[in-house]
Amino acid sequence: MESEQNQQKLKKSFPFGEGFRKGLLVILGGGESGVGTALLGKARGYDVFVSDKSEIKKKYKDVLLNNEIEFEDGQHTESKILSADIVMKSPGIPDKVALVKQIREAGIKVVSEIEFASKYTDGTLVAITGSNGKTTTATLTHHLLTQELDVGLAGNIGDSFAKQVLEEDHDNYVLEVSSFQLDDIDEFRPKVAILTNITPDHLDRYDYKFENYIASKFRIVENQAKDDYFIYDADDEVISKWLENNQIQSKKLPFSLAEVLEEGAYYKDNKIIITIDNNQIIMPTDNITLEGKHNIKNAMAASTVAHLLKIRKQTIRESLENFQGVEHRLEHVLKINKVQYINDSKATNVNATYFALESMDAPTVWIVGGVDKGNDYKELFPFVNEKVKAIICLGVDNEKLFKAFGNMVDVIIETQYMSEAVKIAYKVADAGDNVLLSPACASFDLFENYEDRGRQFKNAVRNL
Repeated sequence: MESEQNQQKLKKSFPFGEGFRKGLLVILGGGESGVGTALLGKARGYDVFVSDKSEIKKKYKDVLLNNEIEFEDGQHTESKILSADIVMKSPGIPDKVALVKQIREAGIKVVSEIEFASKYTDGTLVAITGSNGKTTTATLTHHLLTQELDVGLAGNIGDSFAKQVLEEDHDNYVLEVSSFQLDDIDEFRPKVAILTNITPDHLDRYDYKFENYIASKFRIVENQAKDDYFIYDADDEVISKWLENNQIQSKKLPFSLAEVLEEGAYYKDNKIIITIDNNQIIMPTDNITLEGKHNIKNAMAASTVAHLLKIRKQTIRESLENFQGVEHRLEHVLKINKVQYINDSKATNVNATYFALESMDAPTVWIVGGVDKGNDYKELFPFVNEKVKAIICLGVDNEKLFKAFGNMVDVIIETQYMSEAVKIAYKVADAGDNVLLSPACASFDLFENYEDRGRQFKNAVRNL
């Protein structure tokens, strides 16, 4: 018994094994997750070195300097990096980078922030991934749980998970997790895993093989045991097919708009019905603030977590009704001359834009474009034919968009300036129309990120 206790103690002190005690932790990438991991690593006894090929932002440099953490930017000193005991790699750095290959060939352990930070908390982990809907689902889940529990919100959203583990160590965490973060897990095991959907995305990182991307998403359940839970969209053919051909340990809690489920959540007569172990709750959706069928699914996933973690039914209902949504996701900005301007800058892939166009209930001027990630626009054709009156292409290279949609609308124009795109939309739109920014592409050709793109859109609308 005593030796078992000693083993537990040892695992707590050196969660990556005794070989890593007081070793060198090298962090590639000096952004939110990198700096958070640096702080936690230093506090847990590692020598820490942060290396970033680009310039580290001033606010992060200041944190590193104030905490006397060694760092470099604008370069990677290979000799120092290859002497690491463990490397935490920023999710933005692909495996095909030469330095990462060298690190792996040297037998150095590479982990993501979620793997590293999860070793230092006993909090209940709710991890959410999916091609679309994960930010809304994570934010909504956090909103439902915080009414009655101590909960941190981290991962791809908010302050880094590692920093929160160090400074606050919550009883529970809701983590928005990308496929890139899941690529570098080893033992990461959430109590509750949610998979919102899987559609082709980031295929450039997965050798343009959809099956590689699917496998990456399903890593969220690979370490789960039979007392853990897996919440997923039963209407998603990709997910259903994978589950038919692969075994998982955790208890399955599907959700569906299309079928009645004995276990999990389904939608009928404007109500969400959730059943877990014969314990059923029914939630009316008439007053939910989120619009669109996809948001009913997000609400089902979040409410299932809340029901699992014993949040009261009344609390769940009230929280669904007062949730304000996520910035840059179908965000109603302003109505000008009876035209509604909608910011959906977070739609960085075709499937996200599909949901946006599906939810449009008026003729729409659609602003689209950016860095194409191997997009296939076919699934948007019915909505474009039915709802879109004009297209404004906002990207450096718009040739593919012109090819896809040029024959479908009377007006298709290109520009490389957000202010100009909004002014053109203002001229083309009539009273009762929508102007929708839903790019279906990444933002890096003209903008810093999707937030910058969304903010520029909102500023341009306010300046009309």
